[in-house]
Amino acid sequence: MSLILLICAATLFVAYANGANDNFKGVATLFGSATTGYRKALAWATVTTLLGSIASYFLAGKLLKTFSGKGLVPDAVVGDPAFMAAVIVGAGLTVFFAARAGIPISTTHSLMGGLLGAGFVAASAEIQWAVLEKKILLPLLVSPLLSMALTVMIYPALRGLRKVLRVTKNTCVCVGRQLVPVTTPALTNGMTLTPVQLQSLNIIVDEQEVCDARVIDNYAGRLFGINVQSALDSMHFLSAGAMSFARGLNDTPKIVALCVASGTFGLGWNIGMVATAMALGGILSARKVAETMSLRITAMNHGQGFTANLITAIVVIFASRLGLPVSTTHVSCGSLFGIGAINGSADRKLIGGIVSAWALTVPVAAIISGLTFSLLSAG
Repeated sequence: MSLILLICAATLFVAYANGANDNFKGVATLFGSATTGYRKALAWATVTTLLGSIASYFLAGKLLKTFSGKGLVPDAVVGDPAFMAAVIVGAGLTVFFAARAGIPISTTHSLMGGLLGAGFVAASAEIQWAVLEKKILLPLLVSPLLSMALTVMIYPALRGLRKVLRVTKNTCVCVGRQLVPVTTPALTNGMTLTPVQLQSLNIIVDEQEVCDARVIDNYAGRLFGINVQSALDSMHFLSAGAMSFARGLNDTPKIVALCVASGTFGLGWNIGMVATAMALGGILSARKVAETMSLRITAMNHGQGFTANLITAIVVIFASRLGLPVSTTHVSCGSLFGIGAINGSADRKLIGGIVSAWALTVPVAAIISGLTFSLLSAG
């Protein structure tokens, strides 16, 4: 009974860590493109993710089976509460510490690492590597490349359409203070005076991206009687909501599968508890990952943010319907990498660090879960 309670508590911890690391990813482009502020973006992400979690009860049954461990390891191992507890602890700690560090990693990869680590210790000779490769590894590896490729192809097409429709960008006049360094002369005794800076008035007349370091620009004019900027903002919100909905649809059953496999509570109760914990994680602990996703990977304008969200939502929703456990993190980051490649503002060093963290996610989660299973089995 105590082990069952541990599984419940650990599952909710995984859900909380998932919310902290993943909830804001659907709305990162809203914040990054200055379409809206942090609090409003977070509120929209919370509501739409909850709706996706509820929908998973009806639409994502295949993922429940995939992440229960059935087919990957023997059924007798899956039914061992110590196995499920070890998987949950390994995945939860990996995602939680990544969220604390502001690194967007994949809960899906963490769960896969947990299944592998505990499964290897429990029954190394009976792991079905073919199932692992076909149902888990390939979707996870292909999805970020697919989203990046689609973004690189589709955004230029949308930009070309904007020009054909003669939708122009607003220009701006930026007036502000500019610090001008003044060279100080050397004294006769070899010493120099402390360098000083003088303030001057600086005026720039150009497109908005010249005035704003984050390439925030607005679109001018009306199309079919509709204000172009207002329409784009509305579509951006809808695409962000669709992406958050897709994340709830795709991630909730992966976490719920751990409780279901252990026979804890019913499916409806499990989904409700996991969805609530995910929402709390996003509300209380999402800020660091939000800043990484929104502001540090790449600069973006409204159109680029909309395109990245649209591609991510499409890829994740179709994957959920097919029962493919793609990582929302990888798909959304892949889209942002594509935007950075297009506009030339990607932070390559940061992207390299994120990809390195992705490579470490599976082995770290596997080591933690394997050690946890060994300790629980020995007890």
